[in-house]
Formats: sequence, structure tokens, C-alpha cells
Amino acid sequence: MAKKRRKKKKPGFNPRIIVYLVIIFAIFYLLDSYTSGVFKSKSPVHGPIKGYTSEEAVLRVKTNYGADVQQYATEFNVSAAYLQALIILESSGKRPAGKRFEKHVYQKLKQVRSGHLPRFENITQADLHDATDEALKNLATSWGPFQIMGYKCIHMRINLSDLRSDKSVYYGIKWIDANYGNYLRKGKYRDAFHIHNTGHPYPTVGPPRTYDPQYVNKGLRYMKKF
Repeated sequence: MAKKRRKKKKPGFNPRIIVYLVIIFAIFYLLDSYTSGVFKSKSPVHGPIKGYTSEEAVLRVKTNYGADVQQYATEFNVSAAYLQALIILESSGKRPAGKRFEKHVYQKLKQVRSGHLPRFENITQADLHDATDEALKNLATSWGPFQIMGYKCIHMRINLSDLRSDKSVYYGIKWIDANYGNYLRKGKYRDAFHIHNTGHPYPTVGPPRTYDPQYVNKGLRYMKKF
């Protein structure tokens, strides 16, 4: 009698794949949380002020910041349209621009000051050893039309008041130029918007990591209005 051939088992689904994927995503999440994942923070972003249309926001930006933006955009060789669109996303074109306190950044800075955290981005205990709680709160607040975080002024070697002054447009663009100006000069605006909000270029795979999933798309649409 001929022997029956055994049927080959079809490869089944390996549950370990799910475990590996979970571990990979967890690592990315922890890295992002530890480093803040940002040049700024992941707080809710504000588009045009409630009750105003985007056209009114565009007009407000042109009126309040247009001349300064054009001047400094030329000086730093970056896109004025990008900068004005960014102002809508970050401060709705208001002047004065207002501020946003970031509690989680404040907690990180306190940990750095106390030595419980070695660094926050490039901020170390040496930068904060004599800072009061009130000073840390100001450093953990975003300022100006581009909503630059206060602690950025430490290594820019400027006073925090400069981010709140009439020169806030200049210092904001100076920071942008130093941190991701090359993306702007290459026309990589999608990456630029994503970097400003998260500290990272636009993901090659998966959705954007901005707090508002439409942050980048809104910025690109606003650019066309300038």
C-alpha cells in the first residue's frame, strides 16, 4: 500500500510579530517623550482665532507682521510665505502674540535643575542651577509670533525679553534659520512645518506626529495665500 503523503502545513500567523511591533512603537514613544520630541512642544496649536475666517487671519498677519517678515526673510534667505503661514498656525497673527505655558516642559526643566535628569534637549543643570521656579516657568513658556520656547534663548545667548519684544520676529526667524533653515532653502516646507511643531522632519512612513494632525496641511494651504 502506498504511503499517504503528509500535507505540508501552511505557515500560520506568528503572534511574536505583534509583540515586536509593540516594542518598536514603545521605544519610539519613549525616545520622543524623553527628548521632548520637539523644538517646541506638542501642545494644541491654534489656527485662526475663533470667530475669524482664514482670510481675516491672513490680513491680520500681513498688517501686523508683513513688513518685518519680508525684511528678515530676505536677510536670512528663507520663504516669507512660509513664515507668515507659520504665524497663523502659531499665534493667529495677533500682536502682541500672547504666550503658552507648557507644564510638562516646566517639570522637565525642574528635573534638570535638581540633577534628576541629565539634560532636556541641550539644556543642562549648569544652565539652570540658579534659576528660580518663576524663571523656569518663563523658560517653559512659548513666546512671540512663532511661539518659540523660552529656554531656547539660553543657547541663542539672548534675553528672554527679546522673544517678547518688538524684535521677536527677528529672533524667531533667526532661531528658525539656525535649526531648520536649510529645509526652507530646499523648498521642503512639509518637513519644515513638522520640524517646527515636533522637532523632526515629516515621517517617511505613517501619519504626522503633530498634535493637530492637520497642522502641516493647514500650513501648506496658508502659504498659498501669501
